[in-house]
Amino acid sequence: LLIYNTCSIRDLAERKVMGKLGKLGRSKTRRAIIGVTGCMAMAKKESLFRKMPHVDFVLGTNNLTDLNLVLDEVLETGKQSLKVDDQFEENLNYLVAKRDDPVKAYVSIIRGCDKFCTYCVVPYTRGQEVSRPPESIEEECRMLVDQGYKEVTLLGQNVNSYGKDKPEWNCLFHDLLYRLDKIPGIERVRSMTSHPTDITINLMQAVRDLPSLCEFVHFPIQAGSSRILKKMHRIYTKEQYIEKVEQFREILPSVNLGTDIIVGFPTETEEEFLETYDIFKQIRYSVAFIFTYSPRKGTPAFRWKDDIPQEVKDDRLQRLLSLHDSITQEQRQDMLGQEIEVLVEGRNKNNQLKARTRCWKNVIFEGSSDLIGTLQTVKVHSYSHQTLLAGPVGELILPSSKLALASSNL
Repeated sequence: LLIYNTCSIRDLAERKVMGKLGKLGRSKTRRAIIGVTGCMAMAKKESLFRKMPHVDFVLGTNNLTDLNLVLDEVLETGKQSLKVDDQFEENLNYLVAKRDDPVKAYVSIIRGCDKFCTYCVVPYTRGQEVSRPPESIEEECRMLVDQGYKEVTLLGQNVNSYGKDKPEWNCLFHDLLYRLDKIPGIERVRSMTSHPTDITINLMQAVRDLPSLCEFVHFPIQAGSSRILKKMHRIYTKEQYIEKVEQFREILPSVNLGTDIIVGFPTETEEEFLETYDIFKQIRYSVAFIFTYSPRKGTPAFRWKDDIPQEVKDDRLQRLLSLHDSITQEQRQDMLGQEIEVLVEGRNKNNQLKARTRCWKNVIFEGSSDLIGTLQTVKVHSYSHQTLLAGPVGELILPSSKLALASSNL
């Protein structure tokens, strides 16, 4: 049995899977049952059978619980099976998830997206937003803490929309965070990804006030021009975005922000790119995922002419990457001599302990394997490329909290 569970955000992911499937179709050896699941299954549906007639089943993202039934059907009838429902029913048993990482765990809280950005296929492959019941999320997080996990990352296409589809629960994203913070023994809570429109004052205050919640928020702007943002259907202007960032930094000056940016979107002028450049320089993101625009079949933007030459896109990409490198280098320089909290995750190829700060910075230092899975304070003495180099300081922090961290700095 071969199952290809696929992403569909970028065309490259689909092309890789199609290449592998094509190779299987040309094989002369006895083949296994072949299935395609995930977002690509939702995007291509029955067309996969036409292009790859040796595929036995196609199972969409909303039909995960039908896998056993589909396999029985294929085995009993020998016919191809297609299940790609448009609506998702929240009936998965998340507690049986198998995790290889003993320190950090990902927990799904919401799936789907209602924003319909013009360059994105997610609303068409994942469907409308469907929140998972808060009791189920809390149960899973309690189980993870009991198993020794130190960090939980809450997942969703737009975590900030959590609970909006279920007003009767009276539990929005910030409410969920307050619930999870009360779990005894939970050390760190992160989340990804998000949409700026749904980042509220209540959420900003939660990041400030909750000991477990890391002071890093993904705050993707995508472009710095209000005209391009409108063309992307991002539902906010440049000015509205900057106002929210300023609000956040007024509430919590130490918050670190991450972003996604697309350069070379159709009709983007040099002046509009420079608006993006200037905002990046102003906000000084600590984490940035920067891409050149490429047309994505199945999105509204695919109908538009891709009128920015590739060499112009690449030049804009390199300028932003260079700016980001200079900003993050200055941020690492500012951290020299600081004592910071890190979660020790394991060892690197050089047998040094590798760890991560609350705000996504990588750290390596020397120490015993007994420290793996614990929170430590370390003192930064230098850095190499993107990684901070440090030495151990003091004893294990128990429990982790902003108060404990502040005390250690005193």
